[in-house]
Amino acid sequence: MLNKQLFILAHTFGEPSFYHTYRRLVKNQWRSYVELKEEQEKQLRQMITFAYNNIPYYRTLFKELKITPGNIRTIEDLQKLPILTKDVIKQNWQDFKPVNLDSLKYYTRATGGSTGTPFQYRISKQDRFLSGAILYRGWGYAGFELGDKMVILGGSSIVGGAVSNIETRVHEIVRNIKKLSSFDMGESEMQHYTKVLNTFRPKYIQGYASSIYFYAQWLEKNDLSVPKLIGVFTTAEKLFPHMRETIGRVFSCDVFDTYGLNDGGITAFECPEHSGLHIDTERSIMEVVDSQGCQMDVGKGQVIATSLHNYAMPFIRYATGDEVSITDETCNCGRGLKLLDEVIGRSVDVLVTPEGKSVHGWFFLYIFWEHCEGIKEYQVIQKSAEEILIKLIIDEKFNEGQLETIKQIIQSKSAAWDVRYDFVDEIERTEAGKYKFIVNELVGK
Repeated sequence: MLNKQLFILAHTFGEPSFYHTYRRLVKNQWRSYVELKEEQEKQLRQMITFAYNNIPYYRTLFKELKITPGNIRTIEDLQKLPILTKDVIKQNWQDFKPVNLDSLKYYTRATGGSTGTPFQYRISKQDRFLSGAILYRGWGYAGFELGDKMVILGGSSIVGGAVSNIETRVHEIVRNIKKLSSFDMGESEMQHYTKVLNTFRPKYIQGYASSIYFYAQWLEKNDLSVPKLIGVFTTAEKLFPHMRETIGRVFSCDVFDTYGLNDGGITAFECPEHSGLHIDTERSIMEVVDSQGCQMDVGKGQVIATSLHNYAMPFIRYATGDEVSITDETCNCGRGLKLLDEVIGRSVDVLVTPEGKSVHGWFFLYIFWEHCEGIKEYQVIQKSAEEILIKLIIDEKFNEGQLETIKQIIQSKSAAWDVRYDFVDEIERTEAGKYKFIVNELVGK
């Protein structure tokens, strides 16, 4: 009980309405989709009006299309608007700033999405806390209660950015969590992680699917055990059946896949029925569209996001770059939310140092979020155990001084890595038209 009270107090200190919002969200999961859609569309109309009145880009767009906010009243009406891409936002950056931005409380974040292309955005304080409340509700499908012990195995996107050791420790105490890095997974690190789990005895683990799978394999190979968990939450990447089976077997618990994009505000969570991922409705609208940009109720398509509360930077029909399969079936759990049948396009390679340490591909993604001036696209390729080749597409804003800094950060994982750069005009795409920003050519050799 004390852990729960401390957890709630910490969140309430940041946002007084947090617990009230959380309790409302918990009740919402049992409401019908028709009711939730009505609330979505009410909030959509408010966001469209705000964007038209306060965001120069959207005012210009609406005038060019000869429509007004009154023409966008339903989710179906969103198809009257073009799909928004990262390139469009970058090219019109100043026009995406609300005229009242100085009066808004917001944070600046960065993401690489599915492609790894560096992209900065703003997220309002209210929207950030709403995302936390939705996350806790989603974990609640597996039995999580506020204040339950949790180990988080991931990068800065899910364990937080660069903060002091004191701040990290306070954050861990009040939220009853332990943060472990998926960027350092050598023998000594995983031995340390095992000690942490046996001492801390968490009820749940959350982290990158590939990192938890890798750790589970290591535990099994070394015939080591950790306390039985209630559940494992995988995120950021595609969870393959063999990964789910191994993780569940090693940790003696059920495995729950999750899906989330902070820039677009989209989230979806699995329940114990494992019939798909329940798509949340309160923070955003998720469209799944075909190649022509038309909405789909069933089948494979691209994810388009419309944020409903991020007034610091509204994303309206934002192309996330992710591909999913959606179904019109309902879950036996009783929740009326629509279901993602499968998340298709979210996988990242893991690289290996000459010393045999595994380094998650997202480590490189975070480097280029921080050091991306003038870098339009990049691709990190492990050619051999010792050689890392980085392909770069640059523009006139490119700062060559970044290269040595990037090299030093990479070599902090292994001084034996030979880091080389190759400036190119084009990076080869996959058959689906995407490019992998992390490639391990050692796989299969």
